[in-house]
Amino acid sequence: MEVVDTDGILDPLKRYRAGRRHVLHVVQGVSVVAAILSIFLSGMEAKLASGIAAAAALLILVVAVLASQRAVKQMDENLRLFAQARDTGRQIEELFAMTDMLQAAEDHDDAGAVLMATAQRLLPELGGALYVFNNSRDRLDLAKSWSQSESLEPASILLPGNCWALKRGKPHLNDASVGTLCCMHQIGSAATVEVPMMARGQVFGLLILSYDGQDSFNELKKIRRVARALADSMSLALSNIALREKLRTQSLRDPLTGLYNRRYTEDALDRYISLAERTGGATSVVMIDLDNFKRLNDDHGHAKGDAVLRDVAGQLVGALRPSDIIARYGGEELMVILPNCGLDDAATKAETLRLRIESLSEVHGVPISASFGVATVPETSTAAADVIPMADAALYTAKNAGKNRIVTADRRATRDDNKPAPRLTVTA
Repeated sequence: MEVVDTDGILDPLKRYRAGRRHVLHVVQGVSVVAAILSIFLSGMEAKLASGIAAAAALLILVVAVLASQRAVKQMDENLRLFAQARDTGRQIEELFAMTDMLQAAEDHDDAGAVLMATAQRLLPELGGALYVFNNSRDRLDLAKSWSQSESLEPASILLPGNCWALKRGKPHLNDASVGTLCCMHQIGSAATVEVPMMARGQVFGLLILSYDGQDSFNELKKIRRVARALADSMSLALSNIALREKLRTQSLRDPLTGLYNRRYTEDALDRYISLAERTGGATSVVMIDLDNFKRLNDDHGHAKGDAVLRDVAGQLVGALRPSDIIARYGGEELMVILPNCGLDDAATKAETLRLRIESLSEVHGVPISASFGVATVPETSTAAADVIPMADAALYTAKNAGKNRIVTADRRATRDDNKPAPRLTVTA
């Protein structure tokens, strides 16, 4: 270790050197006095004076040796404190840099990469893992792991009920070699310290640091302060990521049904139609309006109406493909975008949806039905600007024709056809 002459660290050594010079001067003085006395004294008196001088010199040397040992010990302690302060300063700098980087993290992968880089610099001899709660908060998923050994391989998922750190909301140390209480998810021989990540009274994840070496229990106890600082910085980052995701979801989805909102759906329709034009495929739009919904709200209350809307949304999601877009277009009006789906297939799918919605009547004990209007690009429309109005017009035709039915817009006339303008046709 390089010794840095900082104020207060080498003071004991300086005092020891000054004291040693004084001791040498005293010993030399005693020797001179003894020599002078030996000249003027003779016989037993001279021997007695010499013995006293030698004993005094020996005593002074012993005291000097003890003082030097004390000075060296105090200097070593000061050097240890200086090294500890220097390491603490470096850790603080790393943590500040980590906090600054986490502000730019957009998702859990970014945050996990920042945590891994910082942990490997601060605690290079330890492995680690980052777990984050899923959306339903019934389990934690492994987001990032690093420096793993054969003695500990983190599982892909972790149940909160199996972790003492999450149960208590405090750091917990697992070390079977010294008989500590270990979590049920603990696998392997390596000792671990687990720190929950909490912010604003809510747990967002779990940080696990592992050590596979001698005296693992004491080694992990030494780094608990650093582990807690890492967890605190990460908890704020995870909280911000969750907040941004919540705001993003609210900007894209309807809070009641969980379906996409009107703005997102119109943008998605433009993208799907542009893609279909390049590939030569078709894109269908299905407009859905619940029949007599106002009467249902008036007779049974808005809570009943909200429950019906949520169940209708669930029926649509369960019957359509993951690639299809389902949105609450406004009020009780819903819209479905079916990419790579022609007019006939869209009408068949709409009939399936109609039957599923009608089946909710028995569940809620009130009549529930919906009317459908279907239009397709390029079979009935030319672009996104006219496919929605045509599907909406077909929907109103279905309403006027008696409700609880499907109406498709007429196909466009070709150049060779001398047919009149397209009109709406009603299908039972």
